[in-house]
Amino acid sequence: MEELAVDHGDLALGGFELDFYHDGVRRRRPLGAGWNIRFEQAPPVRPFDWSKGGTSFAGWYYSVTNADHVGYESWLERDRLILLDADPEVRGIASQPFWLHWHDGVRRRRHAPDYFVRLADGRGRVIDVRADDQIDDAAAQAFEASQRACRSVGWEFARVGVPDPVLMANMRWLARYRRRRCGDRRDVADELLRVFGQPTPLRAGACSVGDPLLVLPVLFHLLWMGVLAADIGTQLLGSDSLVHAAKVAGR
Repeated sequence: MEELAVDHGDLALGGFELDFYHDGVRRRRPLGAGWNIRFEQAPPVRPFDWSKGGTSFAGWYYSVTNADHVGYESWLERDRLILLDADPEVRGIASQPFWLHWHDGVRRRRHAPDYFVRLADGRGRVIDVRADDQIDDAAAQAFEASQRACRSVGWEFARVGVPDPVLMANMRWLARYRRRRCGDRRDVADELLRVFGQPTPLRAGACSVGDPLLVLPVLFHLLWMGVLAADIGTQLLGSDSLVHAAKVAGR
């Protein structure tokens, strides 16, 4: 049985407590005493629902940001992971990092946010993923309490819904080429940057560099990294998509 280390005392910052794993030990602390834990490295505080025929779609997504797998419990959460993984400002991602405990004046409540991310400038961001039409009163109250808790310790909070379908279709495609091995051909990458120094149709530019079977994975990896850019928000990527070198290289 796991050890449960509970740090009781006055509940700080609006009566919130954090319940999480740290160094393999389950801990519970007032929010004011646990806000500086590196939750982007925390394991999930509760198990995912893997039951066959259930209503959730749990799985593991390999994050190049973490160089490790991150869990999700729905396709919507998986899509958000892809977007977070591609964000150059994100440096770490953890799913279900802690339980947030509080009392709503009537009863004790708890909520496990979907993700905690660490940004490049050191800020923390708590993210809940829920479609607009799936927010009932209990969820709305949990999100409001989470936002209040995050504000009290300087974290950002975001409740995100369904992403734009065109953007997400493109990002799912590019995510297939997210692993660094897709960009290992430095000679091909350098030639692609030269060719796409001016906006050029995707396939024509790739074919001018060499065999598309060799060149396209590198091209898609550079698009994922933000080194190359295209309009992925309003139209699906295709042979005629105009690609150009980005003004600011990604990570």
